[in-house]
Amino acid sequence: MTPAPGSRAPAFTLPDQDGRRISLRGFTGHRVVLYFYPRDDTSGCTIEACEFRSQWRKVQAEGAVILGVSPDSPASHAKFRRKYRLPFTLLADEKHVVAMKYGVWARKSLYGRSYMGILRTTFLIDERGRIAAVFERVKPLGHATEVLAALRGGAAHP
Repeated sequence: MTPAPGSRAPAFTLPDQDGRRISLRGFTGHRVVLYFYPRDDTSGCTIEACEFRSQWRKVQAEGAVILGVSPDSPASHAKFRRKYRLPFTLLADEKHVVAMKYGVWARKSLYGRSYMGILRTTFLIDERGRIAAVFERVKPLGHATEVLAALRGGAAHP
């Protein structure tokens, strides 16, 4: 089940693109844009990552950090990050443990084929580690602007 706004964000520790262990608790006092995406270097995921790259400085100016999470390996993340010059951290959730905690690892279907995968979802986490907003069924194009508006106090999500 997806954590609701106001609830405590599920704790986690995952390796980043360089193999360093990153914990959510290390961001206490900062807002976190935690976005889950299906796979490195695919069309929708690349659009979303590049839009976050374009808004990165503005997100930082709002006192937030961006963390991208997918089931890809740290090596895949490193390559994706280099290729598109992504300035934010990518976390490897290869066993889907964190995706399950956040309720975004689910059954999907494409062309009549059923499989398990990531539901493209973004969580805004406040300075105290609580869920401030949830963006479900994210469309990559324009999403970073939508998140920035929420960080600035605009509409969190329709």
